[in-house]
Amino acid sequence: MDLDKAIKSRSSVRKFKSKKPDWRKIIECIDAARYAPMAGGNYSVRFVLVDNTEKIKKIAEACQQDFVATAQYVVVACSDPKRTINAYGKQGEIYARQQAGTALQNFLLKIEEAGLSTCWVGHFVENQIKRELKIPEEINVEAVFPIGFEYEKKHEKKDKIDLDRILYFNDYGQKKMKQPSKAEGFFAQRMRKD
Repeated sequence: MDLDKAIKSRSSVRKFKSKKPDWRKIIECIDAARYAPMAGGNYSVRFVLVDNTEKIKKIAEACQQDFVATAQYVVVACSDPKRTINAYGKQGEIYARQQAGTALQNFLLKIEEAGLSTCWVGHFVENQIKRELKIPEEINVEAVFPIGFEYEKKHEKKDKIDLDRILYFNDYGQKKMKQPSKAEGFFAQRMRKD
C-alpha cells in the first residue's frame, strides 16, 4: 500500500467482525515499530499481544469501553523509560513517551497496510491493566489497541483540520512565509559566489 494512502485511509474502528485475524500479521505490524527513531538507540517500547478472552474483557473494563471486548486480539503498548532516563536524566522520561508515539504510528500504518483495523485507546485505569497482564510498576502503559477486521467499511470522507490552522512560519502564530528582502537576496547570492 502506498504510504500516503495508508496515512489518509487509517481510521479508528470500534466494531469488529467475529473472524479472527492471523496473529502473525499482528506481529509483523509490531515489528514495524522497531524502525522508529529512538533517543541514543535506547529502545523503550514494549508490546503485549493478548488473545485470552477473559483478559481482553478485563482490559475492556479497565478502558471503560465495551467495544474493546469485541476484538479478537488486543495489543497493549508499554514503555520502559529506565535506559533513556539513565542516558538523559529527567528528560529521558519525555524521550520515552516521544519514542512510544513514533513507534505506535509505525504500528498503526502497518495495521492499515495489513488490512486490519484498530482504535488507539488512551483512556484506561493503568493499574488494572498492569495487574491483569503482570506489567511491572516502573513500566508505563501507553495505549491499548483492540485489533480485528472492521465490521463494515465506511466510505465517508474524514474531516481533517486545515493545514493553515496548524502551520506557522519562523514564529508561533506567523501565518505567512516572508519573502527574503532584496538585501537578504543580494547577500545570499554573494555568499554562494565566494
